[in-house]
Amino acid sequence: MKKILFIDRDGTIIKEHPPTYQIDSLEKVNFYPRVIFFLTKIVHDLDYDLVMVTNQDGLGTEKFPEKNFWPIHNHILKILKTEGINFSSVHIDRTIPEENSSTRKPGTDMLNIYLKNPDYNIEHSFVIGDRITDILLAKNLGCKSIWINEDDKEKEFSIKKNSLKEVIVLKTDNWKKIYEYLKYVSNKRFIHRRKTLETDVKITIQLYGGEGKSEIQTGLGFFDHLLEQMAFHSGIDMNIHTKGDLKVDEHHTIEDTAITLGEVFHRSIDKRGIERYGFFSVPMDDCLATVALDLGGRSELSWKAKFLREKIGKVPTDMFIHFFKSFSFHAKCNLYIKAIGENDHHKIESIFKAFSRALKMAIQRRINNNKLPSSKGLL
Repeated sequence: MKKILFIDRDGTIIKEHPPTYQIDSLEKVNFYPRVIFFLTKIVHDLDYDLVMVTNQDGLGTEKFPEKNFWPIHNHILKILKTEGINFSSVHIDRTIPEENSSTRKPGTDMLNIYLKNPDYNIEHSFVIGDRITDILLAKNLGCKSIWINEDDKEKEFSIKKNSLKEVIVLKTDNWKKIYEYLKYVSNKRFIHRRKTLETDVKITIQLYGGEGKSEIQTGLGFFDHLLEQMAFHSGIDMNIHTKGDLKVDEHHTIEDTAITLGEVFHRSIDKRGIERYGFFSVPMDDCLATVALDLGGRSELSWKAKFLREKIGKVPTDMFIHFFKSFSFHAKCNLYIKAIGENDHHKIESIFKAFSRALKMAIQRRINNNKLPSSKGLL
């Protein structure tokens, strides 16, 4: 589902000019400090549609003729567009406050297209603006507000009076802080636990914005090492805690870890705008591993790797194919894995490294593209 940033214009993207507050000449266009830089980062790094929502009191009347408005407005949009900042739509209300129009902020009638469309995730969207009406708009839409505020005591009083504090998640006049907050809430950590009579597996992952940090505890040292390599080379922060019936053997511990890992990836990856395909080859001394994967919703494993040793550490080598088969089935991805070489330790380690890099490639998001990477429209 698409998340939206409903962004005000005057007082939020550009500075306002009291006492009239009308931006009716190019000389009055002053962008908010660093707004262009951080809006660009929001577009490139995060997953939000940008929608502009602005009240322009009496636009089209004698006091505010359209000939004074459109050249300036289009100039602002053109500057933003040159930096890759594109608004999917712009909603302008022309009424004055005395009309009490339902299209005027904080009314939501201009935005019914988003409220009535199940493809939009309004609950996890935000209104960014400097007025009380912007905060009220967030409340009426059913989302949260980021309040551009420069310590206006009168506005603070109105917030308390209208019981709007719970709607505001951030109060700032700094666009860097807005970007950092949105990045924080976007880089969500996913937690998944799978418990059976044989194993108890808990996995936490952060797909984006991490550093490849990991905390792995499965009771199998070499298996831990491979999973640590997976986290490091994919850039995905990953904690895996598995308690298995190792007194029986290693099978359930490895299999159930792979199942749980596949499930958490399937549930946490939003496929809109991702690359979908990943492929990578890793040389390691005498070995070469090649991995290609497709996060296309189908499960298949093609495995072309042979091992001479029965075990590496305490991990049976016949469990390697079983690990990737279980992952493929539960992550709903196609996996092609091929490895050549003599040293079995190097061979499986290069496979895990190539798999991690291919996964990293497949989950990357395309800039300014929020479509499902499928001609069928379904993954």
